[in-house]
Amino acid sequence: MLSENKNKWLDNSTKIRKGEELDVEKLQAYLQKHLPQNKSHEQLIIEQFPKGYSNLTYLLKMGDNDLVLRRPPYGANIKSAHDMSREFHILSNLTKIYDKTPKALLFCEDKSIIGADFYVMQRIKGVILRPKMPSDMIPNAETMAGIAQASVKTLAELHALDYKSTDLKDLGRPEGYVKRQIEGWTRRYFRAKTDEIGMIEQTAKWLANNMPKETATSVIHNDYKYDTLVLDTNDWTKVIGILDWEMATIGDPLMDVGTSLGYWIDADDHPKVKALQFSPTTSAGNPNRAEFAEMYANKSGRNLDDILFYYVYGLFKIAVIIQQIYARYKKGHTKDTRFAQLIHGVSACGLMATQAINKKRIDRLFA
Repeated sequence: MLSENKNKWLDNSTKIRKGEELDVEKLQAYLQKHLPQNKSHEQLIIEQFPKGYSNLTYLLKMGDNDLVLRRPPYGANIKSAHDMSREFHILSNLTKIYDKTPKALLFCEDKSIIGADFYVMQRIKGVILRPKMPSDMIPNAETMAGIAQASVKTLAELHALDYKSTDLKDLGRPEGYVKRQIEGWTRRYFRAKTDEIGMIEQTAKWLANNMPKETATSVIHNDYKYDTLVLDTNDWTKVIGILDWEMATIGDPLMDVGTSLGYWIDADDHPKVKALQFSPTTSAGNPNRAEFAEMYANKSGRNLDDILFYYVYGLFKIAVIIQQIYARYKKGHTKDTRFAQLIHGVSACGLMATQAINKKRIDRLFA
């Protein structure tokens, strides 16, 4: 797609948001000391990748070297969700068995450098599809269909990795994973609760009463959607990288599918839901959620008889994540104005979950 101007749509950085700046001098000295392959004495230039709502991501330019730095968001006290050492460990091991993982280069727990733990990794240059893309960037229907197929194929591929040959085998506790997730996300919701949203609380109860047994064990990404995928600039239907591994673990792959479906908005969903725009899944050429699930079942060979549960779980989990971010904003821990309206996203997830439960399906929820 648009191969004659292949660099036009590269995912690029911008200036750093106010209040999220890094200490350039300290960071440059640290990098020059600990990354011998990057001993450029040219001035370190730091920019920020402005998208995303979780860990903060920066572009580091030192001469001809482009690296990426990840650190926790300001005001976040949820260590398990922003553990830089854990994310570094995951990437360090995944690169041994999976070529779509950015190479982790350096982990730093000295908070005197930038005020928090951080790690540095390889930058994978490519195209990332995000909500609210420029109109001339939106792929045509044929290309979009190819991207969707590549996305599903990559997810099935990830779930088939032989992780037991790496240190990732000790990353999670697969037994009882489904139960722990439902109980854990429910606790997190009530800790971060700011408003009365009955549909979310009813969803939590439904999940607790309808838990299936674990189906299998695999590496799961836990935040897999279009904007965590890097596409080849010459052929957007090829996935060359997967980003944002902070929530990855070893667990039931169908819980991962549920999260992806939770982010997948269909063209015929309610306007309040479509306003969330998690990913450009309403563009022409995309499958709907039921078709996505069928594609995954065909690629992976897994049984999706309980797909309603996994989809509702995905919606609930996303609602809790949004609620946690909104609670940080309400408490003044972050000034990012994008967060001011997130409570409406929590309500929309509750609406979707309620419709799915009542209609006992994952598509055509407002037909």
